[in-house]
Amino acid sequence: MSTNTAMIEKYRNSFLKEVEANVEEGDWVKMCMQCGVCSGSCPLGKDWAHPPQEIFMMIRAGKREEVLTSDSMWMCTSCYNCIVRCPRELPITHIMHGLAHYAKRLGLAPKNQPTMKFAQLFWDNLAKKGRVNELKLGISLYFMNGFGEGIKTSLKMKDIGLGMLKAKRMSVAEAFGGHAVKDLAGFQKMLKKAQELEDARLSQHG
Repeated sequence: MSTNTAMIEKYRNSFLKEVEANVEEGDWVKMCMQCGVCSGSCPLGKDWAHPPQEIFMMIRAGKREEVLTSDSMWMCTSCYNCIVRCPRELPITHIMHGLAHYAKRLGLAPKNQPTMKFAQLFWDNLAKKGRVNELKLGISLYFMNGFGEGIKTSLKMKDIGLGMLKAKRMSVAEAFGGHAVKDLAGFQKMLKKAQELEDARLSQHG
């Protein structure tokens, strides 16, 4: 093997190893046989810049920046069609979410990506009291792209909101508190411990 070929192979394999070490279920990527069943099964497949099997091919080709800056992973809706239909039973959904999380941690995820914004708003809402405050979450989502857009969205959705209030599916009182889990202190300790374990795992991989 020539020196140039050896260098190319080393480059190509380095990103795959990085994914295997840092991405949830990343060690399954090399098992993809490029059949395309996952992309054909995905309800949003036609809207992906890079469908799953292409993402896996790019990883194996060492296209680190293209993969980690792609918004494709953020398109996954967790319908699990891909996992059910994959001939090799690859945990594709988990890999997609793992790649998205890894890209975000490295600061390489696309800026102002709507799904990423929603995920952070949902987590921040849930982490406060262990339960989702639907009214506060809805308001946060309406205004996540600025005050002007929030007003427009609120006016457009006013009939649905009033309908939810009448049907008691939403309560204004929720905005001033909301229900917490019974053992809020225990819940927060659990989150803290989970974060410590995650930090320790990440430090092991550098």
